Amino acid sequence: MSAGGRVSAARWVEGARPRTLPAAITPVVVGTGVAFGDGQTRWGLAALALVVALALQVGVNYANDYSDGVRGTDARRVGPFRLVGSGAASPASVRAAAFAAFAVAAVAGLALAALTTCWLLAVGAVCLAAAWTYTGGAKPYGYRALGELSVFVFFGLVAVVGTYFVHSGQIAAVAVVASIPVGMLACALLVVNNLRDVPTDAVAGKRTLAVVMGDRRTRVLAAVLLLAPFVIAGLMTLVRPWAWLPALALPLVYAPLRHLRTGAAGPALIATLRETGQLQLLFGLLFAVGLAIG
Repeated sequence: MSAGGRVSAARWVEGARPRTLPAAITPVVVGTGVAFGDGQTRWGLAALALVVALALQVGVNYANDYSDGVRGTDARRVGPFRLVGSGAASPASVRAAAFAAFAVAAVAGLALAALTTCWLLAVGAVCLAAAWTYTGGAKPYGYRALGELSVFVFFGLVAVVGTYFVHSGQIAAVAVVASIPVGMLACALLVVNNLRDVPTDAVAGKRTLAVVMGDRRTRVLAAVLLLAPFVIAGLMTLVRPWAWLPALALPLVYAPLRHLRTGAAGPALIATLRETGQLQLLFGLLFAVGLAIG
């Protein structure tokens, strides 16, 4: 369908990339699990935090679609459907969708700040700026091999510790440590995504970490990011004995590791992305339950 035609609701949902939503859900669930284990839960605030996380994720997906589309990065894309790159929607409409999602995140964030502390306004402003400048603006940091660092910080540290904070009003070391495996699995998603796109990104001048590191080292990094969270969860049993529960998700590691080891590339890595997202969500749910039990 041309950009001038009507875009179906299904296409807009597809463009929002719902398979990436575990990256937004997992840290909120884990932060809530830590808070529950400490006997400090405020479910209404947790729901608001989840709205913020989901809206930011959808917003950044639309923003990336828009920015990569107008730059021509998606002209020969082998990954998920893109609204602008495919010509299904106009750049202006996709940009408006991104801003609408960011507005939802901002409203929910304002409510959280009003109910907790005004310092969350600063955190929210930084999150919004990071979401837009990942691929947008004059110097997008996603084009400079900084995407993984950003994902680790915002989908790991900030999201887990921030969720714990809205429950308890404080920052705890256990929440900080719990954010590390969550951030690693979120990074694993991005690394696999960028590994798939190395050939087209390199041509388009998008210097992701995968482009800089090359194929072999990127595969090693992805494998480490998939396995290390289980080691950290195991170490956390020293303070939360039930933190071993994510070990039940270990069988889900086999498929993505096999694809990485056997050299899966291009469209073949789309399945690896799906499997990594499933692993991330199950790991997060089990981790949250274990941390909640104590």
